[in-house]
This record gives sequence, structure tokens and C-alpha cells, in this order.
Amino acid sequence: MQAYIAAMPGWKSDVGRRLDAIIVRTVPSVHKAVKWNSPFYGIEGQGWFLSFHVFTRYVKVTFFRGTSLRPVPPGESKHKEVRYLDICEDQLDEAQFAAWVKQASQLPGERM
Repeated sequence: MQAYIAAMPGWKSDVGRRLDAIIVRTVPSVHKAVKWNSPFYGIEGQGWFLSFHVFTRYVKVTFFRGTSLRPVPPGESKHKEVRYLDICEDQLDEAQFAAWVKQASQLPGERM
């Protein structure tokens, strides 16, 4: 996971470190893996609740049960329950992200 985050280009590496730190601080027992070139976070035996992926202009966070979060993350998906958060440089609301992580970690995870 740390090698993946370190390899994220430019300012996105800092975003990756911040996301990872918030997730670990909010869910100390979090399980991590890199799948399909994206970091995944979940609860052992319960599935994955979040992942993120690097794009040219932003980092896209995927909440697998995002429609159950309050407030609902802004990015819509073709998948019924999935919601996205696109993070551009210097645009991470850490308090809101931590609140979503806490909520997401308490929901049934995605099995992949």
C-alpha cells in the first residue's frame, strides 16, 4: 500500500497519504489491499467499504455503499449503491471524509 501511495504522481501522493492516514485513524482495524491498481480498505471478513484511484486531474474515492452515507457523497454512479468523491489538489475536507469513512466501515462491505 505504501509503495502504491508513494508512486502516485505529484500532489496526488500527498492526497493518498492523507486519505490513508484518515482511514487508519478512523478505523484502526482496517484491512488494506491493492487490487486492480487501486488501494482497497475493508474490515476482515466483512468486505471492502472504500477504494480510490488516481486520474489525471483528481483522485476518485469510491464508497461502495455510498447511498447509505449521510450526507450522500456527491458523485453518482451507474451502480445503485456506489457514490464517488473526486478530490482535486487542496480540496479534501478531512472532517467530512472521516465521517464518511466511519459510516462506511460500519456497513456491510463489498466482496471482491
